[in-house]
Amino acid sequence: MQFSTSRLALAALLALATVGARAADWSDTSIGYRYGSKFAEPFGENTIHKSIIDLNHASGYSYGTNFFNADFLVSDKSDPSSPGSSNGATEAYIVYRHTLDLSKLSGSKLSWGVIRNLGLTAGFDVNVKDDAGYNSRKRMLVAGPTMMFDVPGFLNVSLLELWESNAPYNEFTRSGVSRYSYDAHPMLTAAWSIPLAKGVPLTFEGFANFIAGKGKNEFGGETAPETNIDAQIMYDAGTLMGAPGKFKVGVEYQYWKNKFGNSYKGAAGDGAFAKTPMIRAEYHF
Repeated sequence: MQFSTSRLALAALLALATVGARAADWSDTSIGYRYGSKFAEPFGENTIHKSIIDLNHASGYSYGTNFFNADFLVSDKSDPSSPGSSNGATEAYIVYRHTLDLSKLSGSKLSWGVIRNLGLTAGFDVNVKDDAGYNSRKRMLVAGPTMMFDVPGFLNVSLLELWESNAPYNEFTRSGVSRYSYDAHPMLTAAWSIPLAKGVPLTFEGFANFIAGKGKNEFGGETAPETNIDAQIMYDAGTLMGAPGKFKVGVEYQYWKNKFGNSYKGAAGDGAFAKTPMIRAEYHF
């Protein structure tokens, strides 16, 4: 079954409501906006303008944590919605992760040195994009162990196995591929939010994914390992209004080499190597 962008957006809102409704010891929900003019897409441009609205939720309960993010991306005409269109592509991308806290489950302290705790993480990615050349319908399950480091804020590092499939459709050739599963493959991933200095409302936040090749793609070509680093420095502007943590602004940078497993040295070209500065703002409820 294929979903439109609007249907996936509705599913994201329902999922966020479900996650937020669970009893939590703590939670943080925000809506954000970011913009950049150097986004890239494999086999396409590397000067695409995109506006992105995101819904983000993180929470903790007795035995672990939840993380949910939904991005709604709108491109300019450099990434067209259909062949010859002056309208840009639209995309919805959803990520969900649940981490079980092994020390709370076992009742034993699982820490040593810089390691604060251990966990087990599982979740999924799902997307739908309406564009001219690929029309991604990604589905991916993930699972693996997580190490939580003893730092100000947080730093979590996970080694996850990925089970990914897609069912693209090319509007130029009017041909599609039935759902295709890549080889299972590992990802070393880190996520962090660390204060830059005591008493200064600046944080260094982001994630880094190092993804192994996933075998052959839908068309019989070999995939390449990916590096996707997305980092931002955020200023808590809410402190100026007596409402710390409510409103944040900052700058962001994305470095994505061999995007989606497409080698930038091959036919995918420079569009498979994104180097994207952005501006970002967030409102926290």
